[in-house]
Amino acid sequence: MDVGQLRSFLAVAEELHFGRAAGRLHVAQPPLSRTIKQLERELGTRLFDRNTRSVSLTSSGQALVGPAMEVLDALRRAEAAVRSADDGEAGLVRITFAGVSTHRLVAALARVVRSRRPGIELELSSENFAQSAMKKLVQGHTDIALGRWDDVPAEVSAQVVVPDSLVVALPDTHPLAGARRLSIARLAGDSFVSLPPDEAAVLPDRLRRLARANGFVADVVQVAPDTQTALALVSAEVGCHLTVASVARNVTDPHVVFVPLDEPALDPDFDVHLRVAWRRGGVNPAVRTVLDEMRTLDDAAAD
Repeated sequence: MDVGQLRSFLAVAEELHFGRAAGRLHVAQPPLSRTIKQLERELGTRLFDRNTRSVSLTSSGQALVGPAMEVLDALRRAEAAVRSADDGEAGLVRITFAGVSTHRLVAALARVVRSRRPGIELELSSENFAQSAMKKLVQGHTDIALGRWDDVPAEVSAQVVVPDSLVVALPDTHPLAGARRLSIARLAGDSFVSLPPDEAAVLPDRLRRLARANGFVADVVQVAPDTQTALALVSAEVGCHLTVASVARNVTDPHVVFVPLDEPALDPDFDVHLRVAWRRGGVNPAVRTVLDEMRTLDDAAAD
């Protein structure tokens, strides 16, 4: 039994007339009759009662109608799925994101993809640090990574999705908590909470460089495993914490105040912008579609 036989069978079953069924299938009537007879021989039963005046389904023929329609429907769905995958409208896209500052962007992207591209399934996973997300991308364990990196491997493409800037998180009891902007030099005598300095972490690097440029060494009294913990320590008045403006927009602790820094950029090559990264070459169409949707998100959605 093949698909052509099932199409022929259903055409005759619906028309109950070999001539009309042949016209519908754009074939001559004798080949259609031979196809039906061959199907009946393979199944070992008659599917139609026919004489010179009428054609009707036998009980076996009636039993075959439903399954035959299901087979052809499944075939059409398979063909549509393949076309959608080729067009970037279907498939699995794995996204790995790092840090609190990515949460709103990822949520906004998921909502947009679910609404506009229902054939695409997103698999979302988080990492504490951007370098871990980059490793997963390079190793092929994820398709898209979101984070901040000073160095991007040659096999990876990256693009800024959220421009960002440095701010300092202070306890609301800090004497400078009411400042509109401040220089980090004014915090030279303060204690700091930092993220781990390994894993090519951007923010600990910026803290060291900013402090050195202003003539002091930051007094790091505690290293936090992630941004949420660092901000909890700020709230507990353990110290200040250098972070980014997008983190401030994602935190609601009333005991933590975020003040922008007024230092000029250290170097355009060492910014703190949030980037999206993907592997060069051979990107599946669904990944390209998700990247395109990410680029359409406005600043309000990303923030």
